[in-house]
Amino acid sequence: MGGLLLGLDIGSSFVKASVIETQTGLLKTAAAAPGTEMKIASPKPGWAEQEPVIWWRETSACLEKIKSCGIVLEDIEAIGISYQMHGLVIIDKNLKPLRPSIIWCDSRAVTIGEKAFDAIGHDACLKRLMNSPGNFTASKLAWVKENEPDIYKKIYKFMLPGDYIALKLTGESTTTASGLSEGILWDYTDSTPAGLVLRHYAIDEKLIPDIKPSFGLQGAVSRQASKETGLKAGIPVSYRAGDQPNNAFSLKVLDPGEMAATAGTSGVVYGISDKPVYDKESRVNGFLHVNHSAKRGRFGVLMCLNGTGILNSWLKHNMPGLSYEEMNRLAATVSLGSEGLIILPYGNGSERTLSNRNPGASVRGLDLIRHTKAHLLRAAQEGIVFALKYGLEIMEGMGLKPATDVRAGHANMFLSPVFCEAFACATGATVELFATDGAQGAARGAGIGSDVYKSIAEAFAGLKAISTIEPDSRLADPYMQAYSLWKVTLDNVLRRGS
Repeated sequence: MGGLLLGLDIGSSFVKASVIETQTGLLKTAAAAPGTEMKIASPKPGWAEQEPVIWWRETSACLEKIKSCGIVLEDIEAIGISYQMHGLVIIDKNLKPLRPSIIWCDSRAVTIGEKAFDAIGHDACLKRLMNSPGNFTASKLAWVKENEPDIYKKIYKFMLPGDYIALKLTGESTTTASGLSEGILWDYTDSTPAGLVLRHYAIDEKLIPDIKPSFGLQGAVSRQASKETGLKAGIPVSYRAGDQPNNAFSLKVLDPGEMAATAGTSGVVYGISDKPVYDKESRVNGFLHVNHSAKRGRFGVLMCLNGTGILNSWLKHNMPGLSYEEMNRLAATVSLGSEGLIILPYGNGSERTLSNRNPGASVRGLDLIRHTKAHLLRAAQEGIVFALKYGLEIMEGMGLKPATDVRAGHANMFLSPVFCEAFACATGATVELFATDGAQGAARGAGIGSDVYKSIAEAFAGLKAISTIEPDSRLADPYMQAYSLWKVTLDNVLRRGS
């Protein structure tokens, strides 16, 4: 058997691992741990924490499962890491976490970020950071400084969740420029760590780990990690990226005009620009993309809808006995536009695209005589698509090219024919679906970063679209009419506040 590449995807629910064969680029095996979702602690309302050591424990469990499938870990040539974005891990001089990680969905630092936005200046933040400091990693670190000063004094380095897994694998504390940009700690004007944020929060730049490239040697598996995992000491860790940039990379979305979409618990559309761009109302986020370089700028622009698959999940749990497959079948029995039934798919926290407002999820135009659960299911899927299109319009207003081709994994909401049709026809984009995921993308990234692959084309030779959905020109006007009605409904709700 030829060489193998290992990809790790460190989520807040599960850790996933995929092994691909170097020569073919095909998936050999995959594993996930634990068997049920990892717990998220919430000591106070709006807080969300996890112990970093749990991620490492479940990483080791994934490797054990991979070994049990017949994979020889000594055949692994390189390792790539994808991870949940925006989290904060702080370690002491012994490289031990000082407290639980404050993860992506924790909102304790919102006020701190808002004050920083005003104090630093909106124009300076948007032009130099592409974002408000918001509730991102830098602001979470400032919260620790303000509220846990005794812990803050002990900090040797702060890092992102993926940086911690790299630390456990290699024994070295490192990060990436892309990772710092996710934490709103990168100055796009100077191409350096964001001094204007560090100075405002009075954070010493020495707390930032050594910066490594997203693709390239970031350390090698240590003897200690080898003992704990069974991986061979010396294997290079050669790729690292946050989950959404990595999801785009896993779909080979790397250049301007290309877009990736995901529709799991939350929904994301991620586009690429060749220059820093921002929304004046900061309704979308911008980061360094994984293939950014000084000579060839690549910037990821991300819009997020919190209430995506979670709405579909809520309907499933409140319609006993229905599987997702049956829900998709029922949705397809209803005509386009759901006979006037409209669902606004919010209600899962403040929505960035709505300027951090939370109007709640709502059902409008319900006719108790005509409408059935099938109408609710279709209206939910259409509502999610329309909310994503609403975000796409913001992205286009920033100068990104209108979507003509959107790539997505064949999973979650994209398993629904109604959802796929609605997305393609409402946006006018061809939708290509792929049997891939973040862990596989991380494995391919490891191959590029270790020079196992000499080009992007070689790394993605094994990636093929399994389905393509073209927009139906006959349905374009009906979908636009349905979207216009949905948008008017949203505008009325936002204007009235109910």
